[in-house]
Amino acid sequence: METKTLIPEPVNVFEFESLARAKMEPSAFEYFAGGAEDEVTLRANRAAFEKIFLRPRYLVDVSNRDLATNVLGQPISFPVLLAPTGYQCLAHPDGELATARAASASGTIMVVSTVATYSLEEIAAAARPLWFQLYSYKDKRINERLIRRAEKAGYRALCLTIDVPVLARRERDLRNCFALPQGMQASILADMELGAAPQSAESSGRVSYSGLVFDAALTWNDVDWMRTVTAMPLVIKGVLTPEDARLAVEHGAAGIVVSNHGGRQLDGVPATIDALPEIVAEVGGEIEVYLDSGVRRGTDVLKALALGAKAVLIGRPFLWGLAVDGEAGVRRVLEMLRHELDTALGLVGKRSVAEIDARILFHT
Repeated sequence: METKTLIPEPVNVFEFESLARAKMEPSAFEYFAGGAEDEVTLRANRAAFEKIFLRPRYLVDVSNRDLATNVLGQPISFPVLLAPTGYQCLAHPDGELATARAASASGTIMVVSTVATYSLEEIAAAARPLWFQLYSYKDKRINERLIRRAEKAGYRALCLTIDVPVLARRERDLRNCFALPQGMQASILADMELGAAPQSAESSGRVSYSGLVFDAALTWNDVDWMRTVTAMPLVIKGVLTPEDARLAVEHGAAGIVVSNHGGRQLDGVPATIDALPEIVAEVGGEIEVYLDSGVRRGTDVLKALALGAKAVLIGRPFLWGLAVDGEAGVRRVLEMLRHELDTALGLVGKRSVAEIDARILFHT
């Protein structure tokens, strides 16, 4: 009798990563997994979480626990959003459509990337609520058209990424000569007269292409202009210093994402969880503060909230789930994080995320 080899069901996010590696084309997996240059910041994002310790409190009635919160007034079932990540069809044919459905079914929000492989309208038809992430382009007419399309399609917020005035050297992509598969494109930009991204090159085609269209002259004046273009609340993504956090407040942002682009831009910047407290202190509750980069466990979410984040965003973890099992895989990753957060909440003696503060942390 033929026996089948059973693949163990993943029990945490890290196990999804190894399964995704086995399923994906190697250069595509490396595109998602890699960081900039020596990947110092990529590694620091995880190491920093592991240096923060929790203070458990017991003999507290935690029989009923509530993970629900809201971001920009939008209710979500727990404080984890899906970060903007491009070219999700590299992981699964359903790409952003599957991710949007999983986010909606899980009661949270997906932030849709400018370089998504489905259009703004197709993703909005699949599921909501959604935010739209914008890379600013040299041609401001393109920015305005994208913003207005997102607003018309029902997106709830505009998330401006500010940490890519130029694209960093991502050496895994250079070694792999990474390029998009034939026929794959950033569908949102398909009718924007940018020209097609290179399909192959001796170095990363995306590196050379982005240099032609990304706006290295982006300033806070452009932020002011964007606020005149749309009624959507504006979130600034890529903040790592209190100085930029203060400027975001002064220029009318509704929120900021403390982010180092998952270690994919300037190598050698600090882990986001290390940068978070100073930024939270600077804004003093005037706007909402979120965090991404390195979140892999429910305890990571708990630590970020204890240090003042309203919510976190995850990127690579849901891409691993997407690669392994499409929509169901993304939902499973979110459910893992939800369960881990719920367990950790009870073990630090709290009944809701609203009760979390820095007193649950050991200070060394």
